[in-house]
Amino acid sequence: MKRRILLVDDDVAILLTLKAVLEISGFEVETAASAREAKQRLKSNEYHMVITDLRMESDTAGQEVAAAAKKAPNRPAVAVLTAYPPADADWVTRATDKMLVKPMNTQDLLRQIEALLVSHEDKKRLSSEKKLEALAATQAARKPRKLAESRAR
Repeated sequence: MKRRILLVDDDVAILLTLKAVLEISGFEVETAASAREAKQRLKSNEYHMVITDLRMESDTAGQEVAAAAKKAPNRPAVAVLTAYPPADADWVTRATDKMLVKPMNTQDLLRQIEALLVSHEDKKRLSSEKKLEALAATQAARKPRKLAESRAR
């Protein structure tokens, strides 16, 4: 199964170049040239990863895309791609999984994307396992109480 990436950038040259590099490397890539277009795509499609430029039609466009991706049901990995990393990057750690700084050679970019996809899937799996363990513990705690209640009747 090909991993799907949503690539978001208002610079068409960067968008098409990165799309070609990612597709040659075996990814299925959809593109969006604005935050608005990206948010629409996130509503109607599932992706393993979203890579978004930070500044597009507004200074907060990349943040908007990252926030929309984090709310998506399948919780894709989110990376911000920017030539101008913000001085106050606190929001990055909350809203994204990785910041990629342009320009970057393609081998480094691909290595970082692969690593991020693996670590993100591991986190999602561990989170799901913890939820299942908590649910099982809750159900196990209820069984003795229900048994006692039925015996009391």
